[in-house]
Amino acid sequence: MTAEIWDVIVVGAGLSGLSAAHLLRKRDTTLKILILEGKDRVGGRTLSTELPAANGVDRWDLGGQWVGSTQTHILELIKELGLEVYPQFNTGRKVHHMGGPTSRVRTYKTSIPALSPVVLMDLTQILWKIDRLCATVCVQDPSKTPNAAELDSMTLHTYIEQHAWTAELKEEIGLCSRSVFGMEPSQMSFLFFLMYAAAAGGLLSLLESTPGCAQELKIKGGTQQLSECLAERVGWKNVRLGCAVTAIWQDTEWARVMTATDTFLCRAVIVTCPPHLAAKINYQPALPSQREFLTQNMPVGHMIKFIITYKTAFWKEKGFSGEIVAGSSSGCPFCITFDATSPSGNAALVGFIAGQHASHWKRKKAVLSSLVNYLGPEAASFIHYEEKDWAKEDYSGGCPVNVMAPGLLTYYHPSLRKPFGRIHWAGTETATKWCGYMSGAVQAGQRAALEVLAEVSHMTLTTEEQEEMQCIENVKGAPEQRPSSKLICLPTRKCVVIATLTIGAFLLLTATISVKWLADFSASISDF
Repeated sequence: MTAEIWDVIVVGAGLSGLSAAHLLRKRDTTLKILILEGKDRVGGRTLSTELPAANGVDRWDLGGQWVGSTQTHILELIKELGLEVYPQFNTGRKVHHMGGPTSRVRTYKTSIPALSPVVLMDLTQILWKIDRLCATVCVQDPSKTPNAAELDSMTLHTYIEQHAWTAELKEEIGLCSRSVFGMEPSQMSFLFFLMYAAAAGGLLSLLESTPGCAQELKIKGGTQQLSECLAERVGWKNVRLGCAVTAIWQDTEWARVMTATDTFLCRAVIVTCPPHLAAKINYQPALPSQREFLTQNMPVGHMIKFIITYKTAFWKEKGFSGEIVAGSSSGCPFCITFDATSPSGNAALVGFIAGQHASHWKRKKAVLSSLVNYLGPEAASFIHYEEKDWAKEDYSGGCPVNVMAPGLLTYYHPSLRKPFGRIHWAGTETATKWCGYMSGAVQAGQRAALEVLAEVSHMTLTTEEQEEMQCIENVKGAPEQRPSSKLICLPTRKCVVIATLTIGAFLLLTATISVKWLADFSASISDF
């Protein structure tokens, strides 16, 4: 049987693949575009579902959820599709629990947790060091970062062990790693961590729900509708679900894309699935060894997301924001929760069980027990508990992002985006702005689409785009030296003031009291 012939085939119907197809269609309506997806739905790592709620049913996200005002690629797409965003609720007391199950559960209202003065000083110096290192990172080509080989030879855990002073801050960093990557600090390159933070504008941009940060805004109606709307724009007839790609063969004339039942010919292919899944496709001729080695050594995070619906947002009535931060030693299965009350007022909490915790808990009972401990007995009276273990999701195998182990960035990173013959690579892991996020997925898809247009429909590119395509493989010059992020400077200044006052107090006290009294004093002002 003669294979079907297309201009471009996109592998994956997530945000990256559909964004690529959408841009191709907008630029050249004559192109024949086919999107092949292994799942029985579009959306990739986004998944919106209806759950029982106080007012019947409502819709929540069990996958990617938040966007931020600095994420220009996703915001432009949201505007183009006529969708709306609303802010993450973060008003009220936040819960902070570190240092073991019997340690004190603290609350705070600022962007900085209720830390002891010593830990605040430790946080200040670590933020300062990481901020300075992030400013030197060349996101487009991390190997050009000063001291790249040294930074890439260690894990995040190694760096923190060498530079953090206190056990509590080390626990905080572990929590950050699990909540952002779904992995432990010992599992990723420190240079990868710096690159990831730099692509977001700084470390705190990844962690907070304040303006400009990763958890700032949500999309009314859920995030999966982005992919559904894009599929409508591209044409559902051009989207084939349940069609996992098993092989891509190419020669001087065509690329041959194969599923279990069909074969398609095309002029160009855009592969958008996560790197660990792209590595399972059979390529003829074989991929360059650098690309092969890279994708086979980019593990994906393990993250379980849960939504719990309630009759009322009792935490708001008690003055809580719904945000809970719990360390690995606390005896709590989740690392963080947020208020998830819907735009229509249906009360809910959302939380994440990630990293090593995702494998060791009888989750529902432990989650509810911890919520009762932190928010009160009302947490036990829920309407519905729903969780999504992304490690069990077909054609995902984990969430939220693939990371790089030590040594990969400095030697193999260029092959992550470098086209191979007729094959082009997209997916959020290949983005240079907000990589790992939905905005990064959109940016990467659009970049891959421009690469394809440069080959199959060159005249549709603007002069600027043509120039960009010419130098996209050649990042020239030294890495850009960026000033420190305001998002980092503001809270850091607060830390510096507090730390300075604390140091002064310590120096004064050492002249008149014993070392033992000093330790007792530090404990007594732990809520300073």
